[in-house]
Amino acid sequence: MNVLLAVAIGVVVAVGVYLFLSRDLARMLLGFMLFSTATNLLLLLVGRIGPITPALIEEPATTLAESAANSLPQALILTAIVIGFGMTAFTLILALVAYRRFQTLDADALNVAESIDPPVLSNDEKGTRS
Repeated sequence: MNVLLAVAIGVVVAVGVYLFLSRDLARMLLGFMLFSTATNLLLLLVGRIGPITPALIEEPATTLAESAANSLPQALILTAIVIGFGMTAFTLILALVAYRRFQTLDADALNVAESIDPPVLSNDEKGTRS
């Protein structure tokens, strides 16, 4: 089970990196989402998945059982999902604004379009725009 999940995580990482290295912003966003999903699955794998005793302390005992599930990876995954969702929404809005302004999502075309309007005015232009 763990070997199969490790291979599946490797495949998801490979596909995510392949998509992230493309020039299209939509494919880059999908690659980022797949890569973050693979990271979450890796944390889940490291946190010992399977039929493990829940992390509850019974009434007469004072400590967790030896075979109790570790709740830290689950908390980390939940936090990573929330942060990943926020980053994905922010990146999606940036891509939407870039598409509306430049009519393309190709990274090379956006790089050329960005150089058309310099972000900072030169000293000569500052004097003429008073």
